[in-house]
Order: sequence, then C-alpha cells, then structure tokens
Amino acid sequence: MSKTRIAFIGAGNMAASLIGGLRAQGLEAAQIRASDPGAEQRAKIHAEHGIALFESNAEAIEGADVVVLSVKPQAMKAVCEALKPNLKPGQLVVSIAAGITCASMNKWLGAQPIVRCMPNTPALLRQGVSGLYATDEVSAEQRQQAEQLLSAVGIALWLDSEAQLDAVTAVSGSGPAYFFLLIEAMTAAGEKLGLSREIASKLTLQTALGAAHMATASDVDAAELRRRVTSPNGTTEAAIKSFQADGFEALVEKALGAAAHRSAEMAEQLGN
Repeated sequence: MSKTRIAFIGAGNMAASLIGGLRAQGLEAAQIRASDPGAEQRAKIHAEHGIALFESNAEAIEGADVVVLSVKPQAMKAVCEALKPNLKPGQLVVSIAAGITCASMNKWLGAQPIVRCMPNTPALLRQGVSGLYATDEVSAEQRQQAEQLLSAVGIALWLDSEAQLDAVTAVSGSGPAYFFLLIEAMTAAGEKLGLSREIASKLTLQTALGAAHMATASDVDAAELRRRVTSPNGTTEAAIKSFQADGFEALVEKALGAAAHRSAEMAEQLGN
C-alpha cells in the first residue's frame, strides 16, 4: 500500500475510520482523497486527517488505484451510474455498502474489478471484522490492496462465494447489536436482583469485555471455556440450564437466519 492511491466516495463514519486507520499505518495524506456532498463533513475530515476533499466524485477518483464506495445502499445506483464514465478500465472498486451485489455494481459501473465487503461498526474503534469477496477480474495485487484497506480497522477474512456475505451480515455485520441487547437484558436483570443501575451496568460491561478477551486469547473454543467456568450444581450451571431449557441456541439460530434472509432480500430489492 506504500504507493497505492485511494479515493473514497462518501466520507461518513466508516470511511473516516478507514482513512484514520490507513493514516495510522503510515499512508501519506497525499495518497488519499475523498468526496462528500456536505461542506461541513469535508471540512471535518480534512481537519482530522489532512487529506484532499472534493464535492465532485469524478474529481476525487482522478489518479486513484482504488475507489472505495462508502455511500448509503439506496444511493449506490445513482452514484455508480454517474461515476461510470470517469472510471478507468481495471480500476479496483471496493464497496462497503450493505446489500448491493457485484452483479448490480457491474450493471451500473461496467466490467470493473470489484471487491465487496461487509464490515461492522466496531471498525469505528479499529476493532472490526470484515468479510470480503472478490470478482474474477480482481488481480492478486488488488486482493492484497483490498485486504490491507479493511485490515486498517480490524480483521479481514476472504469468502469463497458472494452468497456467504449474507451469513457474514447475520453473524458480524448485525452481531454487535445482539451483544448490546444481551448487555441491556443483563443490566436490567441485575437491577431487578437489587443492584443499582450503575453497578449492574459496570458489572455487565466489564464481564462482556473480559469474556471477549478470554475467548480471543484462548487456544480452545467457546464451548470449552463455558464448560471450564460451569461447576456441577453451581450457580453458572443453573443459569445455563435455564437458558437452554428456553431454547437459547435455537433462538439464536432463528434470529441469525432472519438476518441472513433479510440481507438477501435487500440485495434483490436494491439491485433493481
């Protein structure tokens, strides 16, 4: 990436996070450009990262090796169709817009090398994880460029098929909200057991953080970690048995299935 020139179409939160990650990895400000329709947002990103900002998308992509589409899914068709005359043959397009398929982008952009990505919101803290899928036109060098781009804000994982992005959306794309829901529920339950909201919240948050660190640092899977902290006839076992008696695993499977189904449904709707 030392000589790669990158242009961002759209300079919202996710783009800003990627720009910050790239700058932290040593990319020069001159290697990164971005466009955004909002003058206030352009001024903010320029002040924070020192890069050139443009109102015009066509100006932003001049000389770029990689064009990152970071606009709302509903705006993708119009943005792509307007951008098409200004793209160079073989110019890599990286999309971080949810629910827009490579086929739809090829229809709107022409036959460009495309990498479609599904990042998640912890990328804003450079703790994200992204699923990546590349079309056949993407070269080995371009795959490396896309991987390094998304690795600037966390972990980047390549997928064998584009359809797997629906599963990635269900697991990690929407996943932070599931953990937030559990944090809400545990905090509320702690209050009902007699704790103050402040103490219940701090206990829950630190427990979530500690459990995540244990799981990521461990050489065994989550099931084994759970077994290690579940003493026979103890308090943890009582809670786990209660979860399972109410169909916890089946409920999670059903919920993720609903998210994956909605992801595929949105792709069909937005691709027309």
